[in-house]
Amino acid sequence: MEDEDKEKQINFDYAREPRRDIAFVDMKSFYASVECLKRGLHPLSACLCVMSRADNSNGLILASSPTFKWAFGKYNVSRSRDLPFDVNSRKFNWYKWNKDHASPWKTEIEAPSPAYVAHIEHWAKKTIFAPPSMGDYIEVNGKIQKAIHQEIAPFEDCFWYSIDEGFIDLTSSLNYHVSRVQEKLPASTKLDLVSKKLQRVIYDATDGIISTVGMSNSNPLLAKLALDNYAKHEPTMRALINYEDVPDKLWTLSELTDFWGIGERTKKNLAKLDIHSIDALAHANPDLLKKKMGLIGVQLYCHANGIDESFLQEEPYRPKNRSISNSTTLPRDYYHKASIMLVLRELAEQVAIRLRRIHQEATTLTLYVGYAFSENKRAINCSRKIEPTNNTRKLCDAIAMLFLEKYEEGGVRRLGVTYSNLIAEPFHLISLFDEDEQDFYNEEKENKLQETIDDIRSQYGFTKILKASALTKDSRLISRSKQIGGHSAGGLDGLQ
Repeated sequence: MEDEDKEKQINFDYAREPRRDIAFVDMKSFYASVECLKRGLHPLSACLCVMSRADNSNGLILASSPTFKWAFGKYNVSRSRDLPFDVNSRKFNWYKWNKDHASPWKTEIEAPSPAYVAHIEHWAKKTIFAPPSMGDYIEVNGKIQKAIHQEIAPFEDCFWYSIDEGFIDLTSSLNYHVSRVQEKLPASTKLDLVSKKLQRVIYDATDGIISTVGMSNSNPLLAKLALDNYAKHEPTMRALINYEDVPDKLWTLSELTDFWGIGERTKKNLAKLDIHSIDALAHANPDLLKKKMGLIGVQLYCHANGIDESFLQEEPYRPKNRSISNSTTLPRDYYHKASIMLVLRELAEQVAIRLRRIHQEATTLTLYVGYAFSENKRAINCSRKIEPTNNTRKLCDAIAMLFLEKYEEGGVRRLGVTYSNLIAEPFHLISLFDEDEQDFYNEEKENKLQETIDDIRSQYGFTKILKASALTKDSRLISRSKQIGGHSAGGLDGLQ
């Protein structure tokens, strides 16, 4: 009777839906695992944390090993000030405990148990802080992709979701990896065998990286959900979800946010519609969801029912209008306008170089200024139309002018510059404010100088030609040139 009830609840005819054999692979704690292997440590048992600028309270936790997460209950993308211990002394963080447990209804703060304090300080002493080495992570990722393309699936059947996870479409090659006798096995069994081989290929190619695999003989969405919600808890680190498993494995998820594509904001929007579970979402009125949430509501409804008709080999979406941006987190709080403008101009210069490289000019600029944590002020985020240009001086002057108009005072920790609504170089407008031929001559001369500098930097490196301001203590130009993805390329910062 129970099975019959579940069958009645299904709103889609899965026999009409496309079926693909998909493996979604994720390198377990990738950054932390690479750092562990560099030090001859086991990725699962070592207590290691990859932290940018670990020597101050704003150090960013980029990744951590499973043991670190178990010991401190911390996940990635948090700050060193959020840890239950001081990163320098390795002693219990009493300030954080008192702050977290303070209450206006209590006169006394409940003290932690001696056993808990001892546990924290024990593991704090064992913790290794590793500065990020983005160059190493990219190199290891290259080894993984090369091994997968050689032994599992060709390039066109792989879609890399990020540096440490991706989809592999095994539909056309599933039988290639099994013996003639095994070809008669169910597709789910064959997919598990190939996924097991995939884990071994990654382990051998990296000398120790452990991976988890979500599998589906149905579609990419179910493979991703299998990884996120089940594979990480299995001894084999593999799990499977097919259309037939939707009622038991999707609708029974305890939290809406456990579902791919649903964050806290979407959860609140669904709560307004009295939807508090995946089961309720799967059986909601799709017309109402579309009315209240637009196309995303219909997409969520289909996903809750296990429907995903995307194909990995399809051409990627290319936006009609692109933008180019550059941002940075400062090593300390900047208070002086001149120091802040120096970094903004450096960011604008780097964006200008990228614009010229693709022969585009910007017509809109956006400024972002994020205040220090202690300021407790809302960030500045504003835009302005400008005349089409990719000229370094003009872009730098425009962002500096906007900054001076919007910024008053306060410590600044984050800065960002974006140039958007791009147009091709030959089709820019002629300004009505260009007075005479001398203006055109001077601008043409300036553009040729910029092209020459661009060519030299392209051939010999960005830092071969720098302004004198790059040598000042507030400049970020030289340090940023050594970074990849905003972090050290070779682990030059942080606690050693």
